[in-house]
Amino acid sequence: MTTAEPAPAVSAADGIKDDDLRAIEYFKEAYGTIKHQLAKVIVGQDEVIDQLLMAIFTRSHALLVGVPGLAKTLMISTLAQTLQLGFKRIQFTPDLMPSDITGTEVIYHDQTTGQREFKFLPGPIFSNIILADEINRTPPKTQAAMLEAMQERKISAGGNDHKLPDPFFVLATQNPIEQEGTYPLPEAQLDRFIFMIHVDYPSEAEELAIMKRGTGAAGEQPRAVLGSEHILYLQGTVKRMPVADHVFSYAQKIAAATRAKSPQALDFCKKWLSWGAGPRASLNLIMAAKARAIVRGQVYVSCEDVAAVALPIMRHRIIPNFAAQSEGVTSDDITRKILATIPQDEK
Repeated sequence: MTTAEPAPAVSAADGIKDDDLRAIEYFKEAYGTIKHQLAKVIVGQDEVIDQLLMAIFTRSHALLVGVPGLAKTLMISTLAQTLQLGFKRIQFTPDLMPSDITGTEVIYHDQTTGQREFKFLPGPIFSNIILADEINRTPPKTQAAMLEAMQERKISAGGNDHKLPDPFFVLATQNPIEQEGTYPLPEAQLDRFIFMIHVDYPSEAEELAIMKRGTGAAGEQPRAVLGSEHILYLQGTVKRMPVADHVFSYAQKIAAATRAKSPQALDFCKKWLSWGAGPRASLNLIMAAKARAIVRGQVYVSCEDVAAVALPIMRHRIIPNFAAQSEGVTSDDITRKILATIPQDEK
């Protein structure tokens, strides 16, 4: 597949029409092409790559958590190579200041007129894809600067707002084992990430393939296959995907089951959770389920699609209490139990 051409515009009307079907086919083909390019560098990690791409196609941000050496940074930088988008890597450190990310105003001296004025110099955040490497190593003040950019897609400097480019994604990495000198991300900022993606160790076969590839001659490099107009079109396709009422209801029940004061709360959630997921969780369940359905060529979104994306969406939005921790119960365990308890009322 060569660089994709935008498919015909999709009607905003409810239901699936011919243009919608062509859009879904285009989406599925683009998704497969990107994964093929990534496979030239990345071995395995199919589920992680799926979640990264779903985050991009839903106009969202993602946080990757894993021990060092699992190619988290390589995965994101390689993904940027497959997309004809601006890419900047920011290495987060304890001495990083907000202006190091967002930019700063400097005094500009015009040699012709002799006048001086403030001029804004954009920081590295003014790009399409931002790799926020080891985001938990920077102080809260700098994390707060990222918060506005991720949510508002703009930054403020010198009393003026500066809009970030579109599309714009923050793909962040975090190391779970080196806690000395780190600053845990506040819940408000964690909630801005659609997924918390666990990057696990490779299988035996995958590790052998990594060793052979990493110690051999340089292989074929990935090439760019999609540009900004294609990404924006794919994001629009996801937004237009219709969803049945019972699927909305299923996603709402999953989120509400975690809230102790909700009449829909489950007993084990009341026992094990300090607090539950907010409305952004149910919203993201639907958006991610739409993307999952489309890349599989489906013309509908099912409760199964919602359940399939629930773990990475819920794991950073529900907080196990001391009782759960003492029993070795994790947020993933609680989410799995919720999915096993709430029936998928397909209609």
